[in-house]
Amino acid sequence: MSEKYDVAVIGAGPAGYVAAIRCAQLGLKTACVDRWCDANGKPALGGTCLNVGCIPSKALLDSSEKYHQILTSYGKHGIVVDQVSMDVSKMMKRKTQIVRSLTQGIATLLKANGVDSFHAHGRYAGAGTVELVNWESGEKADEIKATNVILASGSVPIELPNIPFQGDLIVDSAGALEFEEVPERLGVVGAGVIGLELGSVWNRLGSEVTVLEALPDFLPGADTDIAKDAARLFKRQKLGIQLGARVDSAEVGDDIKVCYTVGGEQKEMSVDRLIVCIGRKPCTDNLLTEDSGVKLDERGFIHVNEDCRTDAANVYAIGDCVRGPMLAHKGSEEGVAVAERIATGHGHINYNTIPWAIYTAPEIAWVGATEQEAIEAGHACNSGKFPFAATGRAKAMEDTAGFVKVVADARTDEILGVHIIGPHASELIAEAVVAMEYRASSEDLARTIHAHPTLSEAVHEAALAVGGRAIHSAK
Repeated sequence: MSEKYDVAVIGAGPAGYVAAIRCAQLGLKTACVDRWCDANGKPALGGTCLNVGCIPSKALLDSSEKYHQILTSYGKHGIVVDQVSMDVSKMMKRKTQIVRSLTQGIATLLKANGVDSFHAHGRYAGAGTVELVNWESGEKADEIKATNVILASGSVPIELPNIPFQGDLIVDSAGALEFEEVPERLGVVGAGVIGLELGSVWNRLGSEVTVLEALPDFLPGADTDIAKDAARLFKRQKLGIQLGARVDSAEVGDDIKVCYTVGGEQKEMSVDRLIVCIGRKPCTDNLLTEDSGVKLDERGFIHVNEDCRTDAANVYAIGDCVRGPMLAHKGSEEGVAVAERIATGHGHINYNTIPWAIYTAPEIAWVGATEQEAIEAGHACNSGKFPFAATGRAKAMEDTAGFVKVVADARTDEILGVHIIGPHASELIAEAVVAMEYRASSEDLARTIHAHPTLSEAVHEAALAVGGRAIHSAK
């Protein structure tokens, strides 16, 4: 192929397609190479997030939550519904339609911005050459040349060596989004974000769910107050969580016998389906030729500096295949920053204000440091908490579980972190991200007027509570 591009992007997930669009907006002739296919073998842009990750899982979470609310809370509103049932196939069809509309939307966006899209496996061969490879045969079909290359190959699930995936019985997170019926007994290996979300979906629909987590602590990345409350609330929902459980084997027969060890004691359980979601690893298989000049670190991630530059000249890497949290929005912001660096020499991303969200019920979200992390970093801290149960809006919604916690530096009052467990936490956290981006103090947040009655008043009151000034709290 004789045509040369200013930028070639390998991967069309949230990092890659955003980088491609921003490059095109900045006047750079851009190509985007992606190999993902849907169930019909047609190109499906959007990577893991749109195809088998963030979007389909949220579709199922929303459907299952509505079903669960009808069973458990609609009666309190005076809404009487008889003979409630769940049509799993219809729920799955809706999920598929949402995914298809969004992946097609990305194709439209690339075309509208003048990005040339290539459906192939992209492999960087050095010297600005991106090979277009047939994924099944491994044979090179063509190549494109580019002055700059952005690697955005994403990540893949980690498979336990002693528990290989087996059909629709022992599955990864993608397989858990395709169950054709509600399993009577479901095992989940891993109590991270993915495990809790998928466990919640099927728990709400009637599965007896047991989550096995090897670590001794629940949600170790979250603030301890949040993690403690989350564990209590999940237990109330009958979501079984066993900590310190190392899974030794899983044998498929009439059902699946899972053997695991807790505190030196060997135990076993039988389930109908088993989801293994112990984390993800960078997807770099056949991404680079030996002479590409791009290096991997000891964990298999593409080595980059603070500007997402690799060891090869004019080659960048972003998203899940590089250091940092494996979050779609982190990858997207890296894509924008790299595009702007290529076009203007300047690009910025603040890794300290990347929000996290877990879409369980209640939702969990946070940004910045936990109180424990802030103290370990040498800060003297003040913190304030406020429960949703004390807000009129949460009471009106019959959704009062959880609280907001604001952590601030005791000397400067700058907000160091905000942590939320409760209704719409994933939306509420955006206010905290903006505040921290402007290096606001807890007093700044406390003096900001919030509409009444809203859930956001809990954020306001938590900020007031940092200085002992909460109005609607007895403490």
